[in-house]
Amino acid sequence: MDKIVINGGNPLYGDIEVSGAKNAAVAVIYACLLVKEKIVLENIPPILDVSVSLEVLRSMGAKVKMLKKDVVEIDATDAVQGSSPAELVRRMRASYYLIGAELGRYKCASVDYPGGCDFGVRPIDQHIKAFTALGSEVEVDNGRIEVKAENGVNGANVFFDVVTVGGTMNLMIAAACANGTTIIENAAREPHVVDLANFLNTCGANIKGAGTDTIKIKGVEELHGCTYAIIPDMIEAGTYMIAAAATGGKLKITNVIPKHLESITAKLKEMGVAVSEGDDYVLVSAAPELKRINIKTLPYPGFPTDMQPQMCVLLCLAKGVSLLNEGVWDNRFRYVEELKRMSANIKVDGKTAIVEGIPKLSPAKVRAVDLRAGAAMVIAGLATNGKTEIEDIHFIERGYDNIVGKLAAVGACIKKVYIPEEISYEKAN
Repeated sequence: MDKIVINGGNPLYGDIEVSGAKNAAVAVIYACLLVKEKIVLENIPPILDVSVSLEVLRSMGAKVKMLKKDVVEIDATDAVQGSSPAELVRRMRASYYLIGAELGRYKCASVDYPGGCDFGVRPIDQHIKAFTALGSEVEVDNGRIEVKAENGVNGANVFFDVVTVGGTMNLMIAAACANGTTIIENAAREPHVVDLANFLNTCGANIKGAGTDTIKIKGVEELHGCTYAIIPDMIEAGTYMIAAAATGGKLKITNVIPKHLESITAKLKEMGVAVSEGDDYVLVSAAPELKRINIKTLPYPGFPTDMQPQMCVLLCLAKGVSLLNEGVWDNRFRYVEELKRMSANIKVDGKTAIVEGIPKLSPAKVRAVDLRAGAAMVIAGLATNGKTEIEDIHFIERGYDNIVGKLAAVGACIKKVYIPEEISYEKAN
């Protein structure tokens, strides 16, 4: 078992480079299954979810070759339908893209139910609605999803009942080579939706409207290979922006697309944090005193739910009472109990957290209850004076490339260490 140990209190100063976007990379990797030629993906983040996704394709018979740390070559020509290993698929949420990819290529799919972080009910009913609209029959039996399109995958009009990033992207993958035209209404607008569309179009697809709430997909007969670079990770960038503000430091965060960060930048400025933008960087300087604000998470371009736990840490350090409303998921405040171990004053009422700021958090032994909550614990540890230990860091490693090394390079006293299981967090508490 590994843990992260932080001796907090050091302001962060310097440059920190953001890696490729996790949420774009995993979707693009599974979409490679549609293509019977070599694909080279650049700016791939070397994180656990990417490693698992590549191993899934490799286990299915695809040829996967790492050309560099962040460059991978994939040839899925010989991939076998329905052969994905259950133990890998169940480790991550994004494995559901395999359903759309198998359906798009083989006109049928057989995939185990996905896993991933547990912060409330996250059904795939909208995905199933989309696959059914394309002419498929869908059955879920003993935790396995079976999809068959006996008359082929045919274009259709699909109106999502709620804005769903995964559903939008899965439908784009499934419909790229469908017969006829598919129109997605109430589509998600996130940057990784646009990135997936750009990747598929580079492979020969005909997708228009990505980034708006209506996407039009004209099915093509086949896709071809290409070289494609994944966009920078806006959530990783936002995490480091908040880390700078929480520690009283100043960070230049590079390899970013500033427009993707606008909702985060706006809230930081509202709290008094100075944020300036360049073509591919943001410069964040901490405020002398953080102001209280109210936040509600919303689908893009609103404030991202994946930044909610990190921002909660910053609100804990602001003067006054802030309200943090979760507008996307039902149960994303499980990490609050961990922050309370660090003396945070937070009350949760349904989907709203009432956060009363305090001068300083206290060091403690805590754990990462999910990916973004884990990042929040890291920020909290950096903002304390003293030793914080974070366990269950496999959640953090699912989505952050070398977070320990990157933070250490800008002044954090942070390291990853091995902890014997007999003195784990659960037994200490």
